[in-house]
Amino acid sequence: MARYAAITGTGSYLPETVLTNFDLEKMVDTSDEWIRQRTGIAERRIAEDDTATSDLSVQAARLAIKRAQIDPLEIEMILVATVTPDTFFPSTACYVQKGIGAKNAAAMDISAACAGFLYGLDLANGLIVSGQYDTILVVGGEVFNNIVDWNDRNTCVLFGDGAGAAIVQATEEPKGILASYIGSDGDYADIDLLGIPAGGSRMPVTSEAIDQKLDKIQMNGREVFKLGVRLMPEAAQRALSKANVSVEEIDLLIPHQANLRIIEAVGDRLGVPREKVYINVDKYGNTSAATVIIALDEAIQDGRAKPGDLILLVTFGAGLTWGSTLLRL
Repeated sequence: MARYAAITGTGSYLPETVLTNFDLEKMVDTSDEWIRQRTGIAERRIAEDDTATSDLSVQAARLAIKRAQIDPLEIEMILVATVTPDTFFPSTACYVQKGIGAKNAAAMDISAACAGFLYGLDLANGLIVSGQYDTILVVGGEVFNNIVDWNDRNTCVLFGDGAGAAIVQATEEPKGILASYIGSDGDYADIDLLGIPAGGSRMPVTSEAIDQKLDKIQMNGREVFKLGVRLMPEAAQRALSKANVSVEEIDLLIPHQANLRIIEAVGDRLGVPREKVYINVDKYGNTSAATVIIALDEAIQDGRAKPGDLILLVTFGAGLTWGSTLLRL
């Protein structure tokens, strides 16, 4: 019998603290109108100072486990997609393992920026379809407020904190992940394009680096916009082609929630009607690896995504990295 990898439970968790555009007006030279016009963002969630990525991820994972109606001991692999790990090592996935009591699982992090969660789904799909594992937890979690320069109005308005999780399990029913595609292009691994210069082996954190804010996000928004608008439709078409599914058959498109203008451009290029494009960037901003799973969980809980629906997830991030997943709920 053929094996498929089905998402049997999802969960998400957003910090309680809401940072609105009006709050940002008091912190940096910007305005609610300026932010809305350029990004579509009205507010974002900010984690408390003592909250790490694993704390948010554990909360999301517990919800996913509950909705999948499984015991944490059934989980055989934990994949946490993040670029804001609790520590360089141990992995954030190990902290999540401890937090949910999944003692039978292997655990590791995935560093693929905003594309991380779909990288995790692609890996989970391969491991399950091959018969290597039956139950995998995939998490996307970020605490971005620690790596944002709150004096840079071009970047600080964009990002928020949050986590989402999915339980992926083997099934013989022809549902779940029907096709997935991930890609990258290291020619765009340019810190000035999108990244953090200091903090790794190439440039350790020093007092000088901190003074120059090289430990914070650097981004060329104009170039990132152009690349995202080109790469996400291409990635989406790759997954659709693999599954021999047309755009018209899609019930819901969930793009990476980076910027409303990018989301709308991707939908338009694919020919997906606006009412079939899921958007929550206005409420949460860009939560990086967490955006698509937070949106998927929210869509399921709101009834926008129902059992039997065809859902197309697509994203891109620093690296450059990108990916798409076509699944039937």
